[in-house]
Amino acid sequence: MSATIKTDMVVSFTYVIRDNSGEICEYRDLPVAYIHGGQSPLFPQIERALEGRPVGHRAVVTLSAREAFGEHDPSLTFTDALDNVPDELRYAGAEFEAENEQGDRRQFRVTKIEDGRLTVDANHPLAGKALTYEVTVVGIRQASDEELRSGQADPDLSAVQ
Repeated sequence: MSATIKTDMVVSFTYVIRDNSGEICEYRDLPVAYIHGGQSPLFPQIERALEGRPVGHRAVVTLSAREAFGEHDPSLTFTDALDNVPDELRYAGAEFEAENEQGDRRQFRVTKIEDGRLTVDANHPLAGKALTYEVTVVGIRQASDEELRSGQADPDLSAVQ
């Protein structure tokens, strides 16, 4: 009988994330691993879809924008004159961290440069999009005591079978 995914198992998987039009937003063919039933970075809907499944299982889970990375929040988008921006940030895709008066930190990304103005956005790049996750299980093993203590799967102890 082959192993199936349950709490305290290290699960290795590959994945594809697609938007509503079927366009690939992210693709990972090198396995990533997590500890099932712990403090997983996975969306709970994906973890539930993997529960009890064996190596080779392919789960397809669609999340609304709200369930995934939230709706796009226009208040997290700012535009300024390009002359007010340091040279090292004057390209689309540049990223930086900023802090407000309350000490809250946010990661910003330059999303547009047009007509002498630069636009930055602190929304997650996939915010506002419904997403379909295609997750393929490539390995399952029992988590070590150290992994359970740390809550992190050891990348050197592959669960790929």
